[in-house]
Parts: sequence; structure tokens; C-alpha cells
Amino acid sequence: MSEKLSVVIPCYNEKENIRSIVEAVLASPVPDKEIIVVDDCSKDGTRTVLEEEIKPLVSKIIYHDINQGKGAALRTGFKAATGDVVIVQDADLEYDPKEYPRVVQPIFNGEAEVVYGSRFLHQKRKGYLANRLANWGLTTFSNLFTRQGLTDMETCYKAFKREIIQSIEIKENRFGFEPEITSKISKKGIRIKEVPISYYPRSNEEGKKIGFKDGLRALYVICRYH
Repeated sequence: MSEKLSVVIPCYNEKENIRSIVEAVLASPVPDKEIIVVDDCSKDGTRTVLEEEIKPLVSKIIYHDINQGKGAALRTGFKAATGDVVIVQDADLEYDPKEYPRVVQPIFNGEAEVVYGSRFLHQKRKGYLANRLANWGLTTFSNLFTRQGLTDMETCYKAFKREIIQSIEIKENRFGFEPEITSKISKKGIRIKEVPISYYPRSNEEGKKIGFKDGLRALYVICRYH
């Protein structure tokens, strides 16, 4: 790959994980990449870790003065990206950066403009039952409007040609980003390509932040942006 990859990492209260995920991103088999961390006003000491340990390792760290949510952090990160392709990387350890080539190569090769890494495509469903059912329901409902036929609309691993993601106005501040971006990509007439990826789910007790209200918001967002 000669093209440049921008990795956008939104983080909130990830003091225990942020160094591990940054090191995993650095070790990922994509030679030319920039790493952009957006801290969404963490309260657990994440900022100290970023300043003292992470700052020399990454391209940019951007701090929000007010906690706004994942969508807001991604909006900030996307604007700062300069790579040919942009990929989202959550700050937890549920996804493996070693799989970046699988997700971004179709864009580098000119086969696709947007690629989603699916946790469920051609493989056994993983994760906690309630989360799997919620994801299946939201993805199915989204497909009714977008005609995409996706298996995993809520996946973290979303990769875009930079000019496409920077041309879209993102309004959702929290996890409504997922259905919003899927809807707006579809409105542009872009077919989203899915590729299978690994997944290592964590529980709410381990720090998973999405909840029931986010699911209700996602249903609203799917209808709103249709």
C-alpha cells in the first residue's frame, strides 16, 4: 500500500486501554498511516496518559472541553484527517488493527469507496445476546431504508475515502453516528462493501458504553435521515 491511512481513535475514559490500542495500531501492517486521537473530555486520567505516554507516538491528539459523544469525536477526527483513506478505531480492545488491510485494501484497489468490517458476515455471531439482537434489529431496520443488505451496520470498523467522509455533515453526537453515516452514504448512491473481521466483545462492566437509550436513538436516526 502506497496510499496513506488515517486512523481516527475517539476515546472517553480509556486510561487502562489507550496505550495498548495505540501500540496495536502502530504495529498494524499498514506502513504509511497517521494516528489521530480525539479525547472526549475524559475524567479518569486518560488525558494524563495521552500527554505523558501517547503524544510522542501519534500524529495528533485533539481534546474536547465538553463530553459530547462518539459521533462528535469522530466529526472532529475526520476533519483533521489527511490520509487517502480514513478508518475508525475504537479505543477499547474489541477490534484487531492487524486486520486493517482486509478492511481498507478494497478502497486502495479501487474496488470500493466505503468498506464496513462485519463481525457477522460468513461467521458465527459473537458477543452478548442482548447486544447481538439489538444490532441485528437495527441493521435490518436500516437496510429497509438504505437497501444496502448489510449484516453489521453498528460495526466500529468503517473505512472511507477521505473526500467522501469529509463531504458529509455529521450531526449525531453519540452512537447515532452509525445509522446516520450509513444513511447518508447510501443517499450518495454508494454501495457499502462488507468484509469479515474478528471481534473480542467486552461487557458493560468492562467499560462498554452503548446502552438501551442509544438503541432507541438509533431507531429515530434511521427514520430521520431517510
